[in-house]
Amino acid sequence: MQICARATEAELTAALDVLKPRPEAVDVRPAEIGLVMLRGRIGGSGAPFNVGEATVTRAAVRLGTGETGYSYLLGRAKTRARLAAILEAAGQRPAYRRSIVQHLVRPVAERLANERRSMLDEAAATRVEFLTLVRGED
Repeated sequence: MQICARATEAELTAALDVLKPRPEAVDVRPAEIGLVMLRGRIGGSGAPFNVGEATVTRAAVRLGTGETGYSYLLGRAKTRARLAAILEAAGQRPAYRRSIVQHLVRPVAERLANERRSMLDEAAATRVEFLTLVRGED
């Protein structure tokens, strides 16, 4: 689900398009947009407090074969949420699992790793080394 949540609409569509036969899905809960409260703790163990709210989109679908898929995504993306729910349900079927891994999980994981590596390289390029010199005053 992490991969589905971070995949682009084009990546989700491409992964769904290669599934043969393409799974037919009926909305159990049509994609809808809402807010969730984000909570935090000082130091990871302090008293909880409300950090703020985040927009999320959720969807639930049922395939013709009976599998149910759910998705919760950050942001406002009804189409992405529905596609992710369909792929989550399809991933429960062994016939589709290999194709989903090959056409969605691996490429998206590789893209995310490259983006992270690029971000770390940019941060490393701005690193500043501080030196402390000892004065000879004894």
